[in-house]
Amino acid sequence: MNFLTVMLLAFAMSTDAFAVAVCKGVSLNVPKLKDAFKVGLIFGLIEGITPMLGWLCGFLTLHFTEKWDHWIIFLLMLFLGSHMIYNSFHEDDETQEDKNTKKQSLFLLVLTAISTSIDAFAVGIGLALATVNIVFASCMIGAATCLMVTLGILLGKKIGSWIGKRAEFLGGLVLIVIGSITLYQHISA
Repeated sequence: MNFLTVMLLAFAMSTDAFAVAVCKGVSLNVPKLKDAFKVGLIFGLIEGITPMLGWLCGFLTLHFTEKWDHWIIFLLMLFLGSHMIYNSFHEDDETQEDKNTKKQSLFLLVLTAISTSIDAFAVGIGLALATVNIVFASCMIGAATCLMVTLGILLGKKIGSWIGKRAEFLGGLVLIVIGSITLYQHISA
């Protein structure tokens, strides 16, 4: 994967966390940069660790899947992208809960971060099958998530839920495109 693909992947992985952050920002009166950045760091760290864990699982099973790796990457990206697109049209309970909650405990915040990073775990499995520096990709995913969550909280009042779900739709579309490009490159080679 080239640098641009890793960057697109990183921002695609951060869109669901961004949508949650926008909803959290809507519920706050005047979010402070320091507090928004702390939440962004929590989400970024968790979102950066999960692809490495997925990569490790994928790497351990690599010799079983070498012949079908491009199909596995394509199907994972297609499934995750489709799921994100589906979610962009439906309001889930967690997002509604975030809108109604004024303050979240650290425990609830970590659980929310974990729930938005499960897709990054699955992408990590796919990355074990592709030629990619997992440490670089994970750092980029974590940094993009930290940035997007911080911005989502700060801009929540201004942009509301209007952009949050659209960002998740775009992120899903990007994942499907990355999976399709990977499949095309392997089939045409």
